[in-house]
Amino acid sequence: MRILLIEDDPLIGEAIRAGLAQNGWSAEWVRDAASASCALVDHGFNAVVLDLGLPDRDGLDWLRAFRQGGDRLPVIVASARDGLPDRLAALDTGADDFLVKPFALDELCARLRALLRRSAGRSVDTIVHHGLSVDPITRETTLHGRTVDLSAREYAVLNVLLERPGMLRSRASIEQRVYGASGEVGSNALEVHVHALRRKLGAEAIVTVRGVGYRMGCP
Repeated sequence: MRILLIEDDPLIGEAIRAGLAQNGWSAEWVRDAASASCALVDHGFNAVVLDLGLPDRDGLDWLRAFRQGGDRLPVIVASARDGLPDRLAALDTGADDFLVKPFALDELCARLRALLRRSAGRSVDTIVHHGLSVDPITRETTLHGRTVDLSAREYAVLNVLLERPGMLRSRASIEQRVYGASGEVGSNALEVHVHALRRKLGAEAIVTVRGVGYRMGCP
């Protein structure tokens, strides 16, 4: 799952981005409303986590324009504004949920899972590729009916490749999605995760195109 995180505080933003990554979520972190609007042009996101105190525009104004543009992407507002009027205003403007800062990262992840379950009939379906089946909400992965235990990073790599199983993905594009633009990536980290996936899913599960990247094979 890919999350757009809109948060101007560097400490909070980095903590949320890292926490989402540890739970197998790919998060793109931007710090202002203008950058958020540019990021959404790609629209490869499953949900938005939105702070209200942005430096260039109030978060509620951005959300209102976002909804008026017809976009129904799920949005969780995460804000230190804890008054009832603030929560009601956010929900009435188009937020799907409201989380008061400070909050536990586990709660944010649980709320994201619940939000995506509610929207599953619209945008999230079980991914099936040959004998491999992945539930993007629960992250339950099975191979020919057998449960496969994956780490958060292994799942994130697999999720990127399964978005378009026949498409070749460059190493750089996978690393950006799995680790984020600001993530520190070891020189062989991706190879380690691919090796682990092959060990669990089969040697032919992921195809390497030397010097270019990876694509799904036939597990």
